[in-house]
Amino acid sequence: ASRRSRAGSAIQLSAMLSCACAPARTLCRHLTTALPSPPIPGALSCCRAVRAASPLGCRSNACASHTAAASPPARRLHVGDPLGTSREGAGGARAGFTDMTKDSWVHRWLPPALVPYAELGRWDRPTGTWLLLWPCLWSIGMAAPAGALPDASLCALFTAGAFTMRGAGCTVNDLWDRDFDAQVERTRQRPLASGALDTKQALAFLGAQLCVSLGVLVQLPLIAVGVGLASTPLWALYPLAKRHTHWPQAVLGVAFNWGVLLGSAAALGEPDWAVVPPLYAAAWLWTMHYDTVYAHQDVRDDLRAGIRSSAVRLGAATRPFLALCGTGCVGFLSLACMTAELSAAAPLLLAAPAAHLAWQVVAVDLSSRPDCMRTFQANRDFGLLVFIAIVVGKLLASPPRADSQLKDDEL
Repeated sequence: ASRRSRAGSAIQLSAMLSCACAPARTLCRHLTTALPSPPIPGALSCCRAVRAASPLGCRSNACASHTAAASPPARRLHVGDPLGTSREGAGGARAGFTDMTKDSWVHRWLPPALVPYAELGRWDRPTGTWLLLWPCLWSIGMAAPAGALPDASLCALFTAGAFTMRGAGCTVNDLWDRDFDAQVERTRQRPLASGALDTKQALAFLGAQLCVSLGVLVQLPLIAVGVGLASTPLWALYPLAKRHTHWPQAVLGVAFNWGVLLGSAAALGEPDWAVVPPLYAAAWLWTMHYDTVYAHQDVRDDLRAGIRSSAVRLGAATRPFLALCGTGCVGFLSLACMTAELSAAAPLLLAAPAAHLAWQVVAVDLSSRPDCMRTFQANRDFGLLVFIAIVVGKLLASPPRADSQLKDDEL
């Protein structure tokens, strides 16, 4: 005990001197080699003090080994997992769960300085872009003439717009939620929460994305430009809704499916008010479905941080709620197909996406974050199945008869 006390006192003295001169660091190196194993608490605090106080720190191997011996195993992030699923790390420590990956095309092809911006815009995780795009394409497909394919140029413009606006929306979300994200295991590696980017850099990136989005928007008819601009405030409401209601997914559904209205206005010169309401309702219920599944990844962290969501509110009642949303979604899609004068086979073509949603409701393990992520990502395929049903339904639809058109003109 006496030797421990003397060693601890000497090391504390060396800690005071180490930041001023190299001989003190040499003294620390010699004294730490005399410490027993495991180290005494005073010696550990000394070693840490030397490291913090000195520009060069304590370079003693003994110091490093003592510090490592008392520190808990580092939580390693298994960034090679495409879903960011939790795994067991060294020593049984559990790795952090995240939906980010470090082996995507963003990290392979972009300069390192641009990677945080790409991560902020979710360029490496395209599922959200697809979920934003599909309602736009559904609307454009239903606006196509009977027997014809959707307008390819409009589909291309909306694809570019979905990419940039989804990135802008994620940037706005992360600006609002940067403090919350730091408290949630899945999101604490995001660029703003981790400090890879600061607020000014994020705002500059947001401005650039909005400029590109505006460039895409002005290629559309004037009425569509107005419809698009009217959606701007909605993108700011979703992050705020998390703070005031358990149903932020309802706000997200209004903003995320604005493309139904915009696509119809762009394709026809004005919204088709017979088709838009049921199609919008179907897309809104779909968003409630997939984003509630998505929110189940963070229930435990959300409860601790005070963040509200439909997953937190519903709890064990989530699965019946998902079934209700899926049933309503398919029902409104069928109504939209009928009002858009698709082929009578269109409702039958919706059987495939309906079965897909039913599979999600039955199979998803809401207690498993990786499974919730996989189910959420599977909604990209649901959107594709609906789009195929709409396109085939339009191709099989009978064009208006010429004699009926002549009678209408005579009247």
